[in-house]
Amino acid sequence: MVDVIKQGRASVGIEFGSTRIKAVLIGEDFSPLASGVHDWQNELLDGVWTYSLDAVKNGLRECFADLMKNVEQQYGVKLEKAAGFGISAMMHGYLAFDKNDSLLVPFRTWRNTMTAEAAEKLTEEFSFNIPERWSIAHLYQAVLNKEAHIPEVRFITTLAGYVHFLLTGKKVIGVGDASGIFPIDPETCGYDAKMAKRFDELCADTALDAELMDILPEIVPVGETAGVLTEEGAKLLDPTGTFKAGVPFCPPEGDAQTGMAATNSITPKTGNVSAGTSIFSMIVLEKNLKAVHREIDIVTTPNGDPVAMVHCNNCTTDLDAWVKMFGGLLSASGCDIPKGALYDKLYSLAAQGDPDCGGIVSYNYYAGESVTGVNSGRPLMMRTPDAKFTVQNLMRSLVYSTMATLKIGMDILTREEQVSLDRIYAHGGLFKTPVPSQNFLAAALGSDVTLMKSAGEGGAWGIALLAAYMTRTDRSESLTSFLANKVFADMDGSTVSPDAEDVKGLENYMTAYRNGLAAEKAASAN
Repeated sequence: MVDVIKQGRASVGIEFGSTRIKAVLIGEDFSPLASGVHDWQNELLDGVWTYSLDAVKNGLRECFADLMKNVEQQYGVKLEKAAGFGISAMMHGYLAFDKNDSLLVPFRTWRNTMTAEAAEKLTEEFSFNIPERWSIAHLYQAVLNKEAHIPEVRFITTLAGYVHFLLTGKKVIGVGDASGIFPIDPETCGYDAKMAKRFDELCADTALDAELMDILPEIVPVGETAGVLTEEGAKLLDPTGTFKAGVPFCPPEGDAQTGMAATNSITPKTGNVSAGTSIFSMIVLEKNLKAVHREIDIVTTPNGDPVAMVHCNNCTTDLDAWVKMFGGLLSASGCDIPKGALYDKLYSLAAQGDPDCGGIVSYNYYAGESVTGVNSGRPLMMRTPDAKFTVQNLMRSLVYSTMATLKIGMDILTREEQVSLDRIYAHGGLFKTPVPSQNFLAAALGSDVTLMKSAGEGGAWGIALLAAYMTRTDRSESLTSFLANKVFADMDGSTVSPDAEDVKGLENYMTAYRNGLAAEKAASAN
């Protein structure tokens, strides 16, 4: 592996997650050689969930420095070049720039739910679901609000698109990430021209004086080169000057698409569930849905095929808070347990809980949740007076809560739209301890759920794979063939099937969950 690294035949992927930035270096056999991480957190600034651009740049440098350090420690050589490079990040949100590429307002992340009016209006005008977190909803809401920066808008992009621009100078995007900015025409794999024209008509008498197509990033197809690391980008990435400019970059992609690549779920009737700070499913469709559903987004795979996406803003944050509280209690009692062991113990207790959680219902809403119509975050736990209030049932309810909202959206797909599922792959922090989270997800979806051995590498590995695909020698090879025959041909995974008792118990839990949503909505209104 030393020669592969020294000769620049390895590929690099960096993904900006909501709590961690991760870099992965992969070899010519596509297996991870080394990784680097940098932890970060969003901040609530004047009611807006955001990350500063300084935090983005610093996180990029720190993460890549950690990767370089680990490469040198593991292999005794410096990481100076690579065959390919890719950037991935959380999809959606709003990064708006003026003609001088200066940021006009603080970055508005996917987590914000302040665009309901715009999302509703655009959905009606397009006959196509526009979720609140999509970039176009943020732009149009700013137009409707007559925000002062709107006349100056000359470019909008996502976080991945912005980091890619910093490193290459190119204002481009991958089709998957683009599909969370604005609807994609499945025939052209470009932005839907008719909808773009309608948007311009809606903004004709407003302060937005630029046409939409002129301010959106250019879409570059998967497998094509989307720029090279500039001298300025190299200095930002590695101030020591060790890593050299000139490395080709693949199109920047969203975390949903890199999750699909990392689980080989890009063909019809396959899908994956990514579960961390947020949770979302990506189900590749055989045909268009019969109706527009506000709970379901239509995005694309990295190669532009339509995908039904159920995205929920909340997943593990409330669960993590409860685990931290239990840890604090144990520590105060003189019993310090390592974090990993504490999670393992509490997950094992969840597995012992009653299938319906014994009358306990948890809502993990740290942020608003458009799938269930909740406007702002209010974590809530409710129980009936005769509930079996045990730590086992409480923990089971907390784990159920991480996927309950997802189940509401997935039930629409599988029951109303009759979308069939052959296989679901799971990845993300929720599955670091697979029992019982993997089992509960199988019960929630009514489908086999597989965890690949590579699942822990996540989207950083996925974007590294897309960077490696860009460097393929056979230019006619499709991404589907590349992943199936070269990356995943001999890869193992563990699969669990739905347990009948869990399925029944979870359905009973969901009945109580739906009935209690009125209380959650009332709490979020105050």
